[in-house]
Order: sequence, then structure tokens, then C-alpha cells
Amino acid sequence: MEKSLDQDKTHHNKDEIKKKSSVTTGAIVRYVVLTVVAFFMLYPILWLIGSSFKENNSQIFTSISFIPTSLDFTPYIEGWMTNTEYTFTTYFINTFKIVIPRIVFVTISSAITAYGFSRFDFPGKKILFGLLISTLFLPGVVTQVPMYLLWSKLGFLDTYVPLVAATLFAQNTFYVFMLIQFMRAIPLDLDEVALIDGCGPIKRFYYVILPLVRPSLIAIALFEFMGAIGDFMGPLIYISSVDKYPISLALKMAVDTTSSSANWNQILAMSIVSLLPSLIVFFSAQKYFIEGISTSGMKG
Repeated sequence: MEKSLDQDKTHHNKDEIKKKSSVTTGAIVRYVVLTVVAFFMLYPILWLIGSSFKENNSQIFTSISFIPTSLDFTPYIEGWMTNTEYTFTTYFINTFKIVIPRIVFVTISSAITAYGFSRFDFPGKKILFGLLISTLFLPGVVTQVPMYLLWSKLGFLDTYVPLVAATLFAQNTFYVFMLIQFMRAIPLDLDEVALIDGCGPIKRFYYVILPLVRPSLIAIALFEFMGAIGDFMGPLIYISSVDKYPISLALKMAVDTTSSSANWNQILAMSIVSLLPSLIVFFSAQKYFIEGISTSGMKG
């Protein structure tokens, strides 16, 4: 009897060891596969970083290796100084003159518009909402010519007004639609309680709705930040003075030089520097960003 019990325990222990070993082997295989896939996905960034430290174009374009022979920060220093009378400091300041107002205005206007559609009934609401959604299917290029003619007639060419003014009117339908869905998920009981406490529509919006949709507002701010800081077509159409260029046009201006004299290590170095604000903002607000696109307006 005791021998049979010992044999059962031995078999049981062997089975557990086999299960653990199979789980460990599977985990190792998964991590190896994920590491290889991640390497190939990150290789362009690694190549960009490594090439920015290389001395000349021949070293950059004759080898697929991303490991530089030495860490030379000269391309970063000379690239920041640029070949114009302005440094990249000017271009970064110009960029944030566009980005910060766009974030503030688009967040506020989208929240107010979504609040009206989600919490109030008014004549023609369904028709207006249908028109709002239909603009999602309208290509942005269709409106570029009439908008250019409008701002030209108003005398706002070569200014930042055309790049910022549209955000005052919740022109990004996707943001509005996303906020409407979040706000519709908030129970109307909260509005009724706030109404009993004497809160009008503005107070309900500020004290009840906004705190509950904060993650989605942060997600919208992140989307707008990344879109605005990387916007190339808008500044290219409306901005003509070099001293008003954002970093997107400054990088293009550096690439436009002749191929024989283009300092690609400096261009790549400034490309990395231009990516840093987006990376810093994204990883700083990553928690709220994920929460904003995965929750449904209510917490807990």
C-alpha cells in the first residue's frame, strides 16, 4: 500500500515537472519571437539614432548597421544651429505657438459640442447629428482650396490663424463623436441629482461631466498634440516666412539642399530631436491615454 502511494506521488511529481517545463519552454519561445518581432519593428528607429552619430553620408548609406563607430554629437550641435539665420530654437517655439492653442481650443470646443448633443434635446438634433457624422467621410483635401481662398480674402495668409482658428469650432468630428459616446454612457441620474442641488447646465458640465470624461479629454489632447506637431501640409500651404516655420518645414528645408552637400547626419539628428516632445508627452500620459480609449465614460 505504501509503495503504491509512493509511486502515485512520484508520477504526480513527474507530471508537475513536465507541466512546468512545458510552460517554461512556451514562455521562452514566446519571448524570443516577441523580441525578434520587436527588433524588426524598432530597427528603423535604431538606424535613425545610430546614423545621426555617423560622420558622413557614405557611412550612413553604405551600411545597414545602426551601430556608429563613435558617439559624435557634432551633428546635433551643427544641426541645431542650421544653415539659416535661425536656430531650431526658433522653429520649436513656432511649433508650440501652433500646437498649444490647437490642443486647448479643440479640447474645449469638442467637449462643449459633445455635451450639447449628448445631454439636450433640441429641434433638428438628429439631422444635425447626421450631418456631423457625414463629415467623417469628407476628405480633408476637398476643403483646402476654399479654405485657402477664405483666409486669403481675410488677409490671414502667412500667419498661424488658419492653422488654429478652425479648432475653435470643433472641426474634428472624430473627437466630438468619441466624446458623445462617453457622455451618453454617464447616467442621467447624476444630472438629476446635480439639478436638485441647484446646478444649471454650465455647472453640471463643469462639475459632473468633465471630471468623468477626463481620460477621454486627455486622449484627445494627445491625438491633437501628435497630429499638430507633425502637421506638414497646413504650414506648407499657409506659412511662407522662414522665421515662422515650424519644425516640420524646417526639416524639409534642410532636405531640399542638393544631394552632394546635404548633411544627412544633421538632418537625422534633428529628426530625432523633433520626435522627443511626442515621445515624452505620450509616455507621460500613457496611463490616461489607454484609459481614455478603453473605458466608457464611467470609472470604477
